[in-house]
Amino acid sequence: MSTPELSLGSIDVITPEHYQQNGYPHAQWTYLRKHKPVFHVEQPRTDPFWAITKAADIMEISKQPKLWLNGPRLAVFVLSPGEEALPPEALPLKHLLNMDPPQHGQYRSLLSRYFTPRSVRALEPEVSRITTTVLDDVMGRTECDFVTEISSKVPVAVIAEMLGVPRQDWPTLFRWTNEIIGGGDPEFQRGENPTETFAQARMEMFQYFTNLVAERQKHPANDVTSILANAKVDGAALPTLELLSYLLVLVVAGNETTRNATTGGLLAMIENPSQFQRLKSDPGIIKTAVEEIVRWTSPVIQFARTATQDTVVRGQKIKAGESVCLFYPSANRDEEVFDEPFRFDIGRNPNPHLGFGIGEHFCLGSNLARLELEVIFRELAKRLDRAELAGPVARLRSSFVGGIKHMPIRYKLGPSHD
Repeated sequence: MSTPELSLGSIDVITPEHYQQNGYPHAQWTYLRKHKPVFHVEQPRTDPFWAITKAADIMEISKQPKLWLNGPRLAVFVLSPGEEALPPEALPLKHLLNMDPPQHGQYRSLLSRYFTPRSVRALEPEVSRITTTVLDDVMGRTECDFVTEISSKVPVAVIAEMLGVPRQDWPTLFRWTNEIIGGGDPEFQRGENPTETFAQARMEMFQYFTNLVAERQKHPANDVTSILANAKVDGAALPTLELLSYLLVLVVAGNETTRNATTGGLLAMIENPSQFQRLKSDPGIIKTAVEEIVRWTSPVIQFARTATQDTVVRGQKIKAGESVCLFYPSANRDEEVFDEPFRFDIGRNPNPHLGFGIGEHFCLGSNLARLELEVIFRELAKRLDRAELAGPVARLRSSFVGGIKHMPIRYKLGPSHD
């Protein structure tokens, strides 16, 4: 990938508008990996940070939770023009993503056995049923918005059923996740600014789950909300903030990332039709195809870590209290790790991508995401005769999650084979 026009002075890897207009800044990440893999960024509307773009450095930092804290800076967020920064306590959340040991391990273990490969595999018939229903709903047509009508519907249905959320409330759950992740995007903004939008959606989701938790404490059911509502840590029930935050992050993470991997995966297939034909002719390749889709799309763009003491990363001194920003899509194009990293290859093996993170905070729901992607792309390979873009791809204004809001496609879809 040629990047002769770039210089360190022109680098912008964090402005949400850049992601909305141009997609991922792969040319800039490539330049940084070569010239300045630990790069100090000072930009308006956010606190300074060190951009980390090499896979080896991201792995090293992620495996040292005592040296590199997840709190207090979960990720690098950029304020909208005119927006005032609020202290973290004004928007309280306390969940797996911003917990550090030993608390992180205690809370993670509450649900870890429900997300093992074996437990998740038991959900396959239900995921298949949901996927078939979603595809049946758009059969007989020639155009649709793949995001709103297909890719968003499967993961929100799966996580809602796991949580015991009634079907009539699924659209509301979906709206809240858009507002929490995409509050900086005018399409989802409800308040004066992204912070207000986030705060409003968080409050409404907390109120909803407060009622559901109270119901499940009286009448437990076979769902994740019942497990958390009646769980104990150190012999005591989960504090309200931790309990509600746990449920919120399950909803958002269980919906956003799989939706965007699905959308980005089909976009990659449309742009690389030989790979889609390969999947159609060789369904047994589905597992490696899913890993390549996750590598290629890398839906989570970045998380931050904060140094607890002075340290050195790749020869660069980083002081206690300074933040690093781990860019996972850059790691997943690292030339030292992947042969031809800019080639979409559904047979790629090995594929040591960091799309689900690494270390303490490796994605709890990775097995569920893999199952959903397997089922969705297995069905698409069977039923989708052809697909092409029917209009421009609309991306989310966010430098945290690589979202696609709308992807109009023209297609021919066959009936279910079951």
